[in-house]
Amino acid sequence: MRITTMSVLVDDQARALRFYTEVLGFVTKQEIPLGEHSWLTVASPEDPDGTQISLEPDEHPAARPFKEALVADGIPFTSFGVDDVAAEYERLTALGVRFTQPPTDMGPVTTAVLDDTCGNLLQIAAMKG
Repeated sequence: MRITTMSVLVDDQARALRFYTEVLGFVTKQEIPLGEHSWLTVASPEDPDGTQISLEPDEHPAARPFKEALVADGIPFTSFGVDDVAAEYERLTALGVRFTQPPTDMGPVTTAVLDDTCGNLLQIAAMKG
């Protein structure tokens, strides 16, 4: 068994696609219209055939309160690995990304937390050594 797709609940698929591709640097894998929404996935350009992120509409009644509670508590919804958190922080800050936590030493890992503009906090992390 392996992970093929994970979901990130977003409040606007078009805005999410722009942010996840043009800002974070993911590549579009699937964009299949399904009425009002799409089956919309992105993947890392470093592993385009690897795990996909489904940019899933957050219209279920439980989704938005769940996301709002996580954001209010400063909890990131998911985490992405990067080689250098400080460099990625500088790159994303220059693109206008808002961080709720700057690069922070957390023992064996360095992390930072950003706002994805679609109702989620995301963590970027790099293992030390």
